[in-house]
Amino acid sequence: MKIIVPMAGMGKRMRPHTLTIPKPLIPVAGKPIVQHLVEDITKVCHEKVDEIAFVIGNFGKEVEQNLIRIAEEQGAKGSIYYQDEPLGTAHAILCAAPALTGKVVIAFADTLFKTDMIADTENTDGYIWVSKIDDPRMFGVVKLDGTGVITDFVEKPQTFVSDLAIIGIYYIKDGDNLKAELQYLIDNDIRDKGEYQLTNALENMKQKGKKLRAATVEEWLDCGNKDATVFTNNRMLEIKKGAAANLATPSDIKNSVIIQPCFIGEGVKIENSVVGPHVSVGKNTSIRGSIIKNSIIQTNSVINSGCIDNSMIGNFVNLTGEVREYSMGDYTTEQ
Repeated sequence: MKIIVPMAGMGKRMRPHTLTIPKPLIPVAGKPIVQHLVEDITKVCHEKVDEIAFVIGNFGKEVEQNLIRIAEEQGAKGSIYYQDEPLGTAHAILCAAPALTGKVVIAFADTLFKTDMIADTENTDGYIWVSKIDDPRMFGVVKLDGTGVITDFVEKPQTFVSDLAIIGIYYIKDGDNLKAELQYLIDNDIRDKGEYQLTNALENMKQKGKKLRAATVEEWLDCGNKDATVFTNNRMLEIKKGAAANLATPSDIKNSVIIQPCFIGEGVKIENSVVGPHVSVGKNTSIRGSIIKNSIIQTNSVINSGCIDNSMIGNFVNLTGEVREYSMGDYTTEQ
C-alpha cells in the first residue's frame, strides 16, 4: 500500500505561522501535523505501507529531508513530488503519478482524525471518509444509498443536498484506475469552480460501475486556522495522553506546576510558572513567571510574565507578556 499526501498549499489562513514553515509541519502535541497524519494512517491500514509520497511546493531541502525522515520512521520509502500551481485536488494528486499504483490512501495534510480506517479492502473499490457537519457549503459532500454506497458527489453545494462532508482521506483499491480518470480531467480541461477536482474523477469511476463507500470518523480535527489548530493540539494531547513521547520531562523545572496533558520538549526551562493543561512547548524554550494554558509554543522562545490562553507562538519569539491571546510568528519580540 502507498500513501499520497498533497500538501503544497500556501496555508494563508494560518499566517503568520506559515510565513516560515509549511502548515503541515506546524507542531501539535509535539509533532508536525503531517507526522501525526501518516503515523495514524500507518497504524490503521492493516497492511504494510511501502511508500509515502508528499506533494509539496518549493519548501526547500530541509523540509524535504524532514518529510523523508517521517516516512522512513514508518518503515516506508519517502518520495517528493512538486505541484507548482494551485490547480485543484485532482491536479495535486496527479503530480504524484508514479506513486499512484495499486492500493493507495490519499490524505490531505490539513486534517487529523480518529477512526478504525480500513476494515475491508477486498470487497469494495474504495472508501471516502466523511463527517456530518452543520454547514456543508465549503466542503465536498456525498449522498448515499441504503447500503452506504455513494450515489453522488457534490463540490461545495450552495443549496442543501447532504451534510456528509468529505474530510480529505480516501482509500482507492486501484490507483492506476484513478490515475487514468485524473488524467482524463486534465486532458479535457474539465474543471469545477475553476479547478480540477478529485470528486469529478471519483464520479467518473462511479458512473463506470466502481463501488465507492462512505466511512465515518470518530473524530475530525481541522488545522485550517489558529483557533482550530489550538483545539486540535488540545484533543491530540488528550487522545494520546500517557504516550511517553508526548510527556517528555523538561530538563529544568523550578517552583512550577505542570498540569497534564502537556507536551514539554527537550531542553525546556520553566521557572515560577503554571503550564497546562493542553500546552505544547517546543525544545529549548524558556518560561518564567507565567501562566499558560491551551496553547502551542514552538522552539527557542522566551516567555516572561505572560498570562497566555488559546494562543500560538512561533520559534525564536521573545515575549514579555500581559493577559491576552496571541498569534505570533517566528522571530517576534514584544514587550
